[in-house]
Amino acid sequence: MSGEQTDEHMEKYKGTAKVAVNELKVLPDQVIKALEDHKQLYLSDPEQAHYWDPAVIGVPGGPVSCLLLEYTGRKSGKPLSMAIQYYRLDGHVAIVASKGGIEDQPLWYLNLLEKPECVVHIGSEVFDASARVATPDERARWWPVIEEEQPMQKIYQERTSREIPVVVLDPVGAAS
Repeated sequence: MSGEQTDEHMEKYKGTAKVAVNELKVLPDQVIKALEDHKQLYLSDPEQAHYWDPAVIGVPGGPVSCLLLEYTGRKSGKPLSMAIQYYRLDGHVAIVASKGGIEDQPLWYLNLLEKPECVVHIGSEVFDASARVATPDERARWWPVIEEEQPMQKIYQERTSREIPVVVLDPVGAAS
């Protein structure tokens, strides 16, 4: 994606300050504000926002690597975006649909199931991607990496009866 396209994307998603409001209804106001501030920082200074300390929302463990995900609302058709922790394994990138271990799937996950085309920002790197749920064998390889990097994911998995999905973000046009 060229620099001009990157600027275009940034401008397009700056207006999505109320991204996934339904997603955040269960969170305290200060958590919602911290998440929104992080997303806005990603839009203005992606290198600074790439590493973020979720202690500001009560998640221990220190700074984690985050990406900015642009996706489309399955009902509204509107562009949405959010910053989320990501993981790397064997040259692949994945995110986790834990939603703090509650029973409901995150809305962003449901949106990606229906419309897997997305744009991923990792720091200042930007690429088109297609989201897919990891196969059971892939998830078995991903999950120990995820738990090691973010121990809260183990707690979230124990908290819920659903198997928390691992979502792989495959670059469009890249060989698998």
